[in-house]
Amino acid sequence: MDGFAIHDRRFAALVLPNAPLEFLAQGFRWTEGPVWFGDRDELLFSDLPNDRVMRWSERGGVSVYREPANFENGHARDREGRLLSCSHRGRCITRTELDGSIVVLADHYDGRRLNSPNDIVCKSDGTIWFTDPPYGIQTDYEGGKQVSELPARVYRLDPATGGLTVVADDFDGPNGLCFSPDERRLYIAESGLQFAADPVKHLRVFDCDEAGHLTRPQIFHTVDNGFSDGFRCDEDGNVWSSAGDGVHCIDPSGILLGKIFTPSTVSNLAFGGRNRSRLFLCASQSLLAIYVNTRGARLL
Repeated sequence: MDGFAIHDRRFAALVLPNAPLEFLAQGFRWTEGPVWFGDRDELLFSDLPNDRVMRWSERGGVSVYREPANFENGHARDREGRLLSCSHRGRCITRTELDGSIVVLADHYDGRRLNSPNDIVCKSDGTIWFTDPPYGIQTDYEGGKQVSELPARVYRLDPATGGLTVVADDFDGPNGLCFSPDERRLYIAESGLQFAADPVKHLRVFDCDEAGHLTRPQIFHTVDNGFSDGFRCDEDGNVWSSAGDGVHCIDPSGILLGKIFTPSTVSNLAFGGRNRSRLFLCASQSLLAIYVNTRGARLL
């Protein structure tokens, strides 16, 4: 199949030979953090080094949603449909209220500033989970050099109380994260120290209990081209991960099912569109999309 690599015959049923890879928009500096708004039929994503959040829709094409954007990276939606964002320059996570105002939800832990929150998800109980590597404050390209005050960690925020809890602290560089459809597992990408000669390339998985505790950490999968940055699960629990050569589809046991090739590195992705069966790809300086024969795990 042109444009695909099938490593396991199950992958052939997940892709569509007559659905081409589409170029939706180009001319950005580095795209990141896609999030689908089904109620508005639009995608938001970051043009990170250009300090703006963009909007794309089938009818309206591309427009600027927010500029300046305090160098926002990852995005998600909370249980009320509000936009959650990770700010590099602000070293915080924010929520955009329905009236457009922006509220800082967390910017300190134990009296010290967060690093540069990178990616974010919201669990069905309303808790907000995010990674906090120092990537965004190590250069001027994605927010501006600043001094790190905390180790790289993964946090859980209870927005009802404002309580911020460390859920994982043994990462050199936690990156993307995603819950399994039943929320019993949390996948976290580890991309290691920025500028390392031998970068880490694996996805880790943790068991997650109802109280929000992570246990039984394991290496779930090691990416064979580039590294995993952002990823999402489909409704059957397969992980669709960004990679250096496109998108890699990995089954719940960690087996590589297949690849969708793209002409440039994919940083992050999101399911959306009709029936959540369109895969939107932030691919370097472009926004791409492709229809697949599966649906993304249900989010708000």
